[in-house]
Amino acid sequence: MKTTKAVITAAGRSQRTLPLQRLVDRDGVPKSVLRIVIEEALRAGINDVCLVICPGDEAAYREAAGEHAGRLQFVPQIEPLGYGHAVYCAREFIQNEPFLHMVGDHIYVRTSAAGFAQQLVELAETHSCSVSGVESTRENLLPYFGTVGGQRVKGTQDLYLIERVVEKPTPTEAEQTLTVPGLRAGHYLCFIGMHVLTPVVMEILAQQVESSDRPDCIELSPVLNELAAREQFLAVEAPGRRYPIDVRYGLLTAQLALALSGQDRDEVLTGLCELLADREIGAAAGQG
Repeated sequence: MKTTKAVITAAGRSQRTLPLQRLVDRDGVPKSVLRIVIEEALRAGINDVCLVICPGDEAAYREAAGEHAGRLQFVPQIEPLGYGHAVYCAREFIQNEPFLHMVGDHIYVRTSAAGFAQQLVELAETHSCSVSGVESTRENLLPYFGTVGGQRVKGTQDLYLIERVVEKPTPTEAEQTLTVPGLRAGHYLCFIGMHVLTPVVMEILAQQVESSDRPDCIELSPVLNELAAREQFLAVEAPGRRYPIDVRYGLLTAQLALALSGQDRDEVLTGLCELLADREIGAAAGQG
C-alpha cells in the first residue's frame, strides 16, 4: 500500500484565506500555513499534491505554496456541499489509490524528529489499511472535532482499532458510545485532521453523493464510520499536538507552539518573559 499522493482541503467559504496566513516555522523561516502543511506531506514521501479550493483561488494558493507550487494540482469545489464532498472532488486525481489527506486550517507541531504524516504513511503500508491521526481531547472540546471509539491494539500503547466515528458528539453521546479503554476519564480520541485513506473511502463517498437526502451537506465522518464497518481502520495517537487556526486566537497559539518547539525557542521565551514582566510592573504601578 504505497502512498504517493496527498489531498489538502481548503475550500471552506469561511476559512479559505486561513491557509494563506504567514507564520514563522520551527526553522525560523516565515512561511504560509499552506506551505507548512505541504512540507509535512513532502517529508512523508508524497510526490503529488491536490488542493481542493474555492474557484478562483488558484493564483493566491500557488503564490502561498512558494517553491512547491510546481507539485500542486488544483480542483475547485464549485458549490459548498460539505467536507466529505470536498474530498470527493479529488476522485479523479486519486485514481483508485491510497492517499494522504490533510486539512488546510490545522497546524500540527510534532515532538519527534520524523514528521507525523510520515508515521501515518508507514503504518498504513505496514497494516495495509486506513490510518488516522488522533489526539486525546477533553470532553469540552468535542464540539470541534470528529471523535472515534474503539479498542487499543494488543501490545501497543498508541494504536487503536476504530469501531465507530461520530462528528462533534455531545459529551453524553461520547460517554455512552465512544469511551476508549485506557484513556483518562473525560478524554476522547479526536481527529487531528491527518489521515491515510484507502480508495474505499471514495467508493463510500460516491454512494453518499448519489443517495443522500441532503446532497448539500456531504460530511466525512459518516463515511469514515462506514469505512470502519467495512474494513480494518486504525487510529494512532500523535506524538505532538494539533492547532486549529480557525478558532479564536488560533493563529497566535499555533505561532507560539511553532516558536517554542523550534530553533529560536530561547529568544521567544526571553521575549515572553519580558512581556509578562512589563505587564506585572505596569499593573503594580497602576495599583500604586
